[in-house]
Amino acid sequence: MTSAQTLERIETHAPATDFDPYADEVLDDPYPHYEMLRELGPVFYLSRYKAYGIARHAEIDPVLRDPATFCSSAGVGLANFHTETPWRKPSIILEVDPPMHARTRKIMASLLSPASINKMRGTFESEAKELVERLLAKGSFDAVTDLCEAYPLRVFADAVGIPREGREKYLLPYGDMVFNAFGPVNERFRKCLAKAQEGAIDWIAEVCKRENLTPDGLGMQLYKAADEGILEPDEAPMLVRTMLSAGLDTTVFTLCNAMLSFSRFPAQWEKVHASPALARPALEEVLRYESTFHSFYRTTTREVEVAGVRMPNEQKVCVFIGSANRDPRRWGPTADQFDVTRKAAGNLAFGTGIHGCAGQMIARLEGEIVLTELAKRVKRIQLEGKPVIHYNNSVRGYTCMPVSVSAA
Repeated sequence: MTSAQTLERIETHAPATDFDPYADEVLDDPYPHYEMLRELGPVFYLSRYKAYGIARHAEIDPVLRDPATFCSSAGVGLANFHTETPWRKPSIILEVDPPMHARTRKIMASLLSPASINKMRGTFESEAKELVERLLAKGSFDAVTDLCEAYPLRVFADAVGIPREGREKYLLPYGDMVFNAFGPVNERFRKCLAKAQEGAIDWIAEVCKRENLTPDGLGMQLYKAADEGILEPDEAPMLVRTMLSAGLDTTVFTLCNAMLSFSRFPAQWEKVHASPALARPALEEVLRYESTFHSFYRTTTREVEVAGVRMPNEQKVCVFIGSANRDPRRWGPTADQFDVTRKAAGNLAFGTGIHGCAGQMIARLEGEIVLTELAKRVKRIQLEGKPVIHYNNSVRGYTCMPVSVSAA
């Protein structure tokens, strides 16, 4: 640390910390660490990564709603695409700013709008019913592979219209690479990238080609938008890939967090089981209590002040979504308690503003449908072993979660 850097942070009143949000021991249980970050102040400096951090809800929400000042075009990860060469081509929806963002976002928002995805509800519900019946017959199973991955790998990938062969092997490693890239180029990311390069990247590129998509799927609709001149021809396959990562991994991890929460807090599941209509608000509490996303970045477009802290232009800012969703300043003294009757609207699990997760509506629909079907049929969800965390630089989920269920 140079004397100039020290002076700058004294002048801006931002406390510095060598905290590493990507360390395994932090990812094991991040919430005590988030409390520490919130108590440091509204803004702090992550000296390991030369980035400012924000962990309180009140400061994160307006940052995410101000894309003119806190942009995404420099990348939503630690790397600054304005000042260093990207290792990959930036996303044409997630990592672009207005006015370019509005064009691609409008198309994606239309395809994944409530009106559009509700047309899939019947198919999604029938698939959920069949899956829950099979799991009840088994009694004991791995909630990750047999439910949380199996369901979206079937229904959402079918909705996009990609071939079924290869999904289990390649789709999740590809998404893992995408979300790991939001953090630093650490050993976790290197291993993930190497795994994806063993076949997932090539497989994704192939199945997202026009000739490999079903004629009535969401992916083909993107190609039709290109035919109409709304998209450039090379943008359609890029958006199909974006759709897959936005709508698949977020759902998998949301379902993982739901199953773990309800197995750990059986009294809360009893409430949902007694009233399946609670499934939707209960899902919102899951999203708040065990956020799918835990952190990502924005980049300043000018010198700006946040909560009395001055930040220079082209400064990376890490927003800790998982912390904001447990902030007692926003959620009161019971912020660390899981309560399905809580009004959890306003949680930032999928971000907010124009760059909120494009796949959040379909993730919520799938989550609601699965929880509703479970609530109707399952009286008890019990852990039968220690869940194994899936370590990722920006999202939180699990690799293994042995559970047993009993019928109502």
